[in-house]
Amino acid sequence: MAKVIGTVTSTVKIKDIKGVTLLVIQPVNSKYEPLGTPIVAADNYGAGVGEYVFYSKSKEGAMNLPIPTACVDAGIVGIIDSIYCKD
Repeated sequence: MAKVIGTVTSTVKIKDIKGVTLLVIQPVNSKYEPLGTPIVAADNYGAGVGEYVFYSKSKEGAMNLPIPTACVDAGIVGIIDSIYCKD
């Protein structure tokens, strides 16, 4: 789980991700506390700054993109609508 904290502008990129939005996401724990450093993730779902998302890293991060073999390190796989955690 991560929070979208920014966007990335790239005028030059490989053709496999042309038209794909790149977002800066901050991984968080179940209490919404930051975990580690922010990462860049490819987004094919239209997530926006301030939203919480599910993401996948490594090769699986590209599986939701138009070209599932695209060279990306992380990809957003869903937008979180609500979260309930029982203490």
